[in-house]
Amino acid sequence: MSGDTCLTTTLCPAAGPKPKACSLKAGSLGNKYVRLNVGGSLYYTTVQVLTRHDTMLKAMFSGRMEVLTDKEGWILIDRCGKHFGTILNYLRDDTIALPKHRQEIKELMAEAKYYLIQGLVDMCQAALQDKKDLYEPVCSIPIITSPKEEERLIESSMKPVVKLLYNRSNNKYSYTSNSDDNLLKNIELFDKLSLRFNGRVLFIKDVIGDEICCWSFYGQGRKLAEVCCTSIVYATEKKQTKVEFPEARIYEETLNVLLYETPRVPDNSLLEATSRSRSQASHSEDDEGFELRDRVRRIHVKRYSTYDDRQLGH
Repeated sequence: MSGDTCLTTTLCPAAGPKPKACSLKAGSLGNKYVRLNVGGSLYYTTVQVLTRHDTMLKAMFSGRMEVLTDKEGWILIDRCGKHFGTILNYLRDDTIALPKHRQEIKELMAEAKYYLIQGLVDMCQAALQDKKDLYEPVCSIPIITSPKEEERLIESSMKPVVKLLYNRSNNKYSYTSNSDDNLLKNIELFDKLSLRFNGRVLFIKDVIGDEICCWSFYGQGRKLAEVCCTSIVYATEKKQTKVEFPEARIYEETLNVLLYETPRVPDNSLLEATSRSRSQASHSEDDEGFELRDRVRRIHVKRYSTYDDRQLGH
């Protein structure tokens, strides 16, 4: 047998004499092969490889630590042998091809830490960070599955919350000609806002509510505003549901909830930009002790219409 090789045979425990401890004198083995039993996996290598770097293995095979051997002379190391071949390859070449999966990289890093191989630990940490940056989603959007889940999400969130409810299947009337297009526009706007403000606002979707298309805005666990995007069209023969796309109003309310970010200190620029509605509040409400942020603004866009916007031929 020539060169540094490893044998990855798994041993079954058998009854026999207990392993005995012995000390290896520095230089006593030179470049000869040593036989290693690492958690049942067998490896051949040289002392030169094991002592190239200042690691626990160098301490074991330079005479500074006692090692255990079995009756056949195999040196016992009480660790999992799955990644020990990779450990040996790193000691030989100072570099390796890391596993593809995160879990295996974590396992290899744990072994490298045990054997005090800092260079390999650094490689694993860098690879894990790269994979996290590569595969970590930019933003995740929870989908509500029950009213209790919605309540828990909103109450536990440290961020303002924007919820879009869209549920086309709950409509018992037919749609006007452009309702589907407007429903898609609302969903597209939700996606754009969630990407833009994902670090500052929690965006959630609701597909089980009663409305067809409705936006809700929450701050510090309280509902601040609601924009309902559906209305009823009284056509000549039957009622129809119309879906609107009030883009400017939705964007304004999204900016309003940013005032409720943590820490709960109002942003002066946002206060100034969103003060138009506050200035229009009646003095009678102010006298009764109501403030704008303590009331829910419910905006229904053309809630009831008396015309049919279908194009000719529909």
